[in-house]
Amino acid sequence: MIRKAEAGEIDALARLWHAAWLDGHGTIAPAPVVQARTTESFAQRLAAAIGDVFAAGPVDAPTGLFVLRGDELYQFFVARSARGSGFAASLMGAAEAELARRGVAAAWLHCAVGNDRAARFYEKCGWRKTGQQMNRIETSEGAFEVPQWRFEKRVAAS
Repeated sequence: MIRKAEAGEIDALARLWHAAWLDGHGTIAPAPVVQARTTESFAQRLAAAIGDVFAAGPVDAPTGLFVLRGDELYQFFVARSARGSGFAASLMGAAEAELARRGVAAAWLHCAVGNDRAARFYEKCGWRKTGQQMNRIETSEGAFEVPQWRFEKRVAAS
């Protein structure tokens, strides 16, 4: 079941996000970014965005999450234990449906250059890579410019 996240599950969601982020970014992100991306930093980001955070799985052991920001699928992460099961596609479908419900016609997301597993997944779900750009990432260790691919998809009927 995919639901709006509640404040009481932020810690469990932060642990999921941290572990999944390390799987996808731990070897490609600048070392200071990896160092700054702690479970606590993810908890703070989740708390700040709680109205746009969605979760799946048990409250104490979530299997996935996504965060929306305007017309952007801002964050999308799945627990290692759920990968390869088809769950991620269901979670993506829920994210796209929520974007459409909010009136978004064309959505976009960023994917770190080098996170090839995620990029393949997005393409399999019908997202189209439209370019690459440098994005500024703010951390407690400072700001860093990192290359990211941009993906776009029509999520609502014209």
